[in-house]
Amino acid sequence: MISYRGVQKVHRAIACIIKLSGADKMANLANARNKVLEAARAGASLIVLPECFNSPYGTQYFPKYAETLLPSPPTQDQSPSYHALSALAAEAKAYLVGGSIPELEPTTKKYYNTSLVFSPTGALIGTHRKTHLFDIDIPGKIRFKESEVLTPGEKLTTVELPEYGTIGLAICYDIRFPEAAMIAARRGAFLLVYPGAFNLTTGPLHWSLLGRARANDNQVYVAMCSPARDMSATYHAWGHSLVANPSAELLTEAGESEEIVYAELNSESIENTRKGIPIYTQRRFDLYPDVSAGRDN
Repeated sequence: MISYRGVQKVHRAIACIIKLSGADKMANLANARNKVLEAARAGASLIVLPECFNSPYGTQYFPKYAETLLPSPPTQDQSPSYHALSALAAEAKAYLVGGSIPELEPTTKKYYNTSLVFSPTGALIGTHRKTHLFDIDIPGKIRFKESEVLTPGEKLTTVELPEYGTIGLAICYDIRFPEAAMIAARRGAFLLVYPGAFNLTTGPLHWSLLGRARANDNQVYVAMCSPARDMSATYHAWGHSLVANPSAELLTEAGESEEIVYAELNSESIENTRKGIPIYTQRRFDLYPDVSAGRDN
């Protein structure tokens, strides 16, 4: 889980908590509540949970754990996770990015990997369906095909936090596509948030690299939040939730076990980084297109 703590409009902080991915949905929701409230008591004002925080991660689990989110708001029976997250955001008096949960769209019968964002009053203020599905096949190491069950989302997502600014929101494999991050950053995001569940093959290779790369590309903060590692599960998450600053330095990084880590964010870091290395004014859009000028999402 990751939390963002605001002292005043120009000061922000992030905390990461990992775990929250066992087989018992109600136990996961209860554990999430305990950790979110712990982060809130420490001063967090934006809290982020991991990908598939309420269920095991795996194509065989998505249909069983999927909840119906539309029409919104869903009933308690349709989506206990929606109502738990909404109530928790209000109780914590914090912005809450609910990692992601498996979603069933009732009309089309399609499944999505979906993130919900709630305000400190418990109001839903943002939704992101994972746009790039995790379909990989590394011989002898890992094969995983989210597309066997899931459908990709059709829009990029930014969310406005009135007291702090804009965040870009995407899920796990989305981080490998720099265009989406650049669009969010050029539309004013100070922070890119990625609930994710890299594995023991891709995690050591690319987890930290990709987080730092997106921070470096866009001179913004990047937060990545993973489930803790559980070797008794069918999918072994890398863990290592982290926060990188606009210069691509790691401000904090968790280990593989459940923990909370904090890092302070501030606007001056973005401004100073962009003044020192002014890539925002040096881009050559006469030579290549500005991806942020594409279709409105």
